[in-house]
Amino acid sequence: MHLVVPFAAPLSDAGRQALRDVELPHLAELLSARRRERRDDGDEWSLTPPHERALARAWGWAAAEGALPFAAHTAAQAGIEPGDLAWGLLTPVHLHLGTEQVSLLDPQALQLDEATSRALFDAVAPLFTSEGFVLRWVAPLVWLTAHETLRALPTASLDRVIGRHVDRWLPDAPAARLLRRLQNEVQMLLYMHPANAERESQGRLSVNSVWLSGCGAYQPARPASALAVDDRLRTPALAEDWAAWQAAWRALDAGPLAAALAATRRGEPVTLTLCGERSAVTFDAAARRPWARWFVRRADAAALLETL
Repeated sequence: MHLVVPFAAPLSDAGRQALRDVELPHLAELLSARRRERRDDGDEWSLTPPHERALARAWGWAAAEGALPFAAHTAAQAGIEPGDLAWGLLTPVHLHLGTEQVSLLDPQALQLDEATSRALFDAVAPLFTSEGFVLRWVAPLVWLTAHETLRALPTASLDRVIGRHVDRWLPDAPAARLLRRLQNEVQMLLYMHPANAERESQGRLSVNSVWLSGCGAYQPARPASALAVDDRLRTPALAEDWAAWQAAWRALDAGPLAAALAATRRGEPVTLTLCGERSAVTFDAAARRPWARWFVRRADAAALLETL
């Protein structure tokens, strides 16, 4: 078992206080039994967040910052032969124009249905295909594109951009010039699209742009052990809903982490990766003899999580 937990530790003051106030007994006991601790230290401004770096390492991927080929992996998972093309995730999004910045809202908030997504995709597709791009519709929030310009193009993960000023995260490599022009054309087209007019009349968010991420050529995913990603902390963390985030942490501790602890007591190998906004820590948990658990102080989970 190898369990990866994204958004395990926030950076905001309110989030840090929520972390200190939540009790996580099973995580604490797992931490007290940890062995072979490995850290991946970074900062909150990297294009690739720690949980995506952890997943790439577990899969055996080799790629530069911001160039992990999640789009090509998604294509293969969807039954699309990625071949030797360079793929990118083209996510329909809503950009919110504020008084001082343009921020990207969580695409899940769009509640985009298949019919509307396909209609918008069909409208946008000719802009890209006329420039030699390949486009494939996979799901309402999963559009794929392939083009040679995406082969070595660093892009920011959506999980980095949601809720933030987008200008800081737009690709600025020479290969991105065509894509910036296409994004502008997409925004003008979507502004006039009847589906958006209908959504706005219903008080719903419009789909007014796309976000490109996960670019690169296909690499096979070869995890060394059974790998699971539990992302239940993601949505409340991105929304800064710390009460919901605490509730999600308690459920995670009572469920998958309790199961992981039980597995160590049966002598089964368990690896846990905890990811914050800057860094991640991976450790193996080893079983302790039953009598020894009474003499070992449970680790302070919050103290370790705050280093992430």
